[in-house]
Amino acid sequence: MIKKNITLIILKIFDYYHNKKIVNFIKKKIPHINILFDIGAHKGESIGFFVNNFKVNYIYSFEPSLSNYNELKKKILNYSKKFKNINFKIYNYGFGDKKTNSILNQAIESSSSTFNKINIGSKYYNKKIFYLKNNKGSFFKETASKLDTLDNFFDENKIKSVDLIKLDTEGYEYFILKGFLKNLNKVKFIIFEHHYDNMLIKNYTFLSINDLLKKNNFVKIYKSKMPFRKTFEYIYANHSKI
Repeated sequence: MIKKNITLIILKIFDYYHNKKIVNFIKKKIPHINILFDIGAHKGESIGFFVNNFKVNYIYSFEPSLSNYNELKKKILNYSKKFKNINFKIYNYGFGDKKTNSILNQAIESSSSTFNKINIGSKYYNKKIFYLKNNKGSFFKETASKLDTLDNFFDENKIKSVDLIKLDTEGYEYFILKGFLKNLNKVKFIIFEHHYDNMLIKNYTFLSINDLLKKNNFVKIYKSKMPFRKTFEYIYANHSKI
């Protein structure tokens, strides 16, 4: 337990400096965020990141896990009292390449919840099981969830422009972008994580995302490896809007 707590403290320190670099970079590009889409909001960590570091007018938050969503609602309630000038909107579903009912693999470590299938034979998955002292059969639990497309959401809500979309959907980012080709040109910047471990069965690679974004006039402007993870964070900019 002591070793685990020390590891978490070290990770938080490295994450702090990692996030500080991202803040400084984004501020040079977007000093004032009018509309932010937080897709894969989890329990509100990324909302805290943005409201404490940027001027933001509107935040649209999407979280498909019901248990995570209930925690997210509490966090947003607190933020709405503190940041009264920000308009918060919250939704309990996810995005993909089509509108459908789906199954979410809800993880005991809730930030790892995903719509992808799990490679239970991967080294990374087994490290998680060992680290969390959890049984393989109970690390993920299938739960009913819903998916829509970002194109549908933009059309139905008459969204004209978004400054920044944050994607953190545990390996589902490519499918979200595939369901967003009609309105993708309305976005200025996209920030997302890409996992290079093989725990998630994604059926696509980073090049799939890169090629899709390049074909839609986006250019990569930032890349950074997350501390102690086989994960990178990327920022892409809409070339016609910068």
